[in-house]
Amino acid sequence: MAALAWLLIPVAAAVITGAWSSWMGRRRGKAPDAAGVAGYERFRAAMERSSADPATSSEDAVREAERSPVTACSAAENRARTAD
Repeated sequence: MAALAWLLIPVAAAVITGAWSSWMGRRRGKAPDAAGVAGYERFRAAMERSSADPATSSEDAVREAERSPVTACSAAENRARTAD
């Protein structure tokens, strides 16, 4: 009787594995392609906008600091605060 109980464990595992694999391999309904394509288009548009709008470079910050000494002091203070 004990041998039969030990045989029941792998048989139950095989049945559970078969049920799980058939559930995972089932055909699912069609995915809405329009939602995925629309999301991709929004992503592309955002990437194009970010590459088209150049970020403020450090050279621009230097030119701005040269024009206004007050801005230069506050820019230096901001850099010092963020360096901590």
